[in-house]
Parts: sequence; structure tokens; C-alpha cells
Amino acid sequence: MEGDEVTVYEAVGGQAFFDDLVHRFYLAVAGDPVLRPLYPEDMGPGERHLALFLGQYWGGPTTYSDQRGHPRLRMRHAPFAVGRAERDAWYGHMAESVAASGAPPEVADRLLEYFAMAADHMVNET
Repeated sequence: MEGDEVTVYEAVGGQAFFDDLVHRFYLAVAGDPVLRPLYPEDMGPGERHLALFLGQYWGGPTTYSDQRGHPRLRMRHAPFAVGRAERDAWYGHMAESVAASGAPPEVADRLLEYFAMAADHMVNET
């Protein structure tokens, strides 16, 4: 952090923001016929991992890495067939979750930019 720069984590009030964001996202995934088959029956651990990862990524504590090591996102998702439909569904639910989060517009824009990049990066099928 340079000078008095505030991290996204601080700007949104900490981990609770990411917990809520990811919970809304996972509620949408639970009812999505494209994405639900890619997730395990018990989605609780994955939900927690994603919330901790996002909190850490955006400037929070290193809890995710302390518990799980390096994120290695592409490697962790490699076993799953992720094509354009899955990418678009994932991003759509995440964008809806961001919209419902109440994040300030400049923060929401940064989150959406990151999520678009991350969704594109996970595509492994044409």
C-alpha cells in the first residue's frame, strides 16, 4: 500500500462484504442448470474458499493462502469443462451479486473488471 491509499477490502468494510457477495453468487449457482453440475454437492467449502480468496486478493488478510497455499486458479479449475456458456453464466451471476452488493460505483467497476478477466482466464473448452 502506498501512502494513504485505501484497499478495496478496506473500502467495502472488510471480509463481511466478500462473504455476502459470494453467498449471493452461490445462491444463484445453486439454481443454475449450466453451472450447478460443475460444483460438488456440498458447496459450503467452495463458497468459503472463494470468499477468503477474494478478501485476500483485494487487500485483506492472507487467510486463504495460509489455509490453502497459492491460489493456482487455472490449475484448480482445470478438471472442469469451462466453455463460453459456463463463463457467461459465472460472470453473469457474479455481476448480479456485485450489483446487489451496494459497493460504490468505482469499486463495483474494479470488481467487474477483475471478474471478467478471471472468467475469461478459466475458459478451457471451445
